[in-house]
Amino acid sequence: MANLKKNRLEAYMSKELSIILRDEVKDPALKMCTIISVKCSNDLSHAKIFVSFIEHKKRGLEALERSKGFIRSQLARRLNIRKCPELHFEVDTSLEYGNHIEELLKNLHKK
Repeated sequence: MANLKKNRLEAYMSKELSIILRDEVKDPALKMCTIISVKCSNDLSHAKIFVSFIEHKKRGLEALERSKGFIRSQLARRLNIRKCPELHFEVDTSLEYGNHIEELLKNLHKK
């Protein structure tokens, strides 16, 4: 039951974070930011948010760190839980890794 609650909260947080970044954060570096997934700790005190950027990953991460307090306060207003989790942003590298594996497989088929 607790795992179901955690999964629902992660999905809801992902949706709301996307809306907050799209509509409320005014930093132009975050306009091309996409929320890939959210993973919460078991006690829901920390949330690791995986993001991807079309370009300027470093500048985008710096902008997220600057806006972290505002984003967390906006998220706290939307969540129906006692305490809003601490947000930790990380760049998602799964797409790049998948492209790398696909390229390796193509090279194997050519040989």
